[in-house]
Amino acid sequence: MGKEKIRLEYMLKAGSGNVVWSIISTPSGLETWFADKITFKDKVFTFKWGKTESREAEVINFRTNSFIRFHWLDDEEPKAYFELKMVYNELTGDYMLEVTDWAEPDEKEDVKELWDSEIEKLKRVSGL
Repeated sequence: MGKEKIRLEYMLKAGSGNVVWSIISTPSGLETWFADKITFKDKVFTFKWGKTESREAEVINFRTNSFIRFHWLDDEEPKAYFELKMVYNELTGDYMLEVTDWAEPDEKEDVKELWDSEIEKLKRVSGL
């Protein structure tokens, strides 16, 4: 069976796109909510959790102030990626964060719960 695409949407209370972009695309921004320590070199982000867990993801596509797309280097599914995309709502003046990820069919709910938890942390620590 292969992985299936999951698309999730989260409303943010942000008045500035620069703030949202910084939180989803820079090592220091991602460290506030996604991983404990993040380094970046040659298009590869190294994400560290705790003292032992570490994963590397290559930035495979991005558009400044729009989206950033990563591919986990240890993922055997070549088309799989995770993407963080900010979408501005002109009516409300708020931003929405659109998360796209890939998961095995029997893991889709777990992946959704993980993103829900991560985005709640993002909102809590950033005030968004």
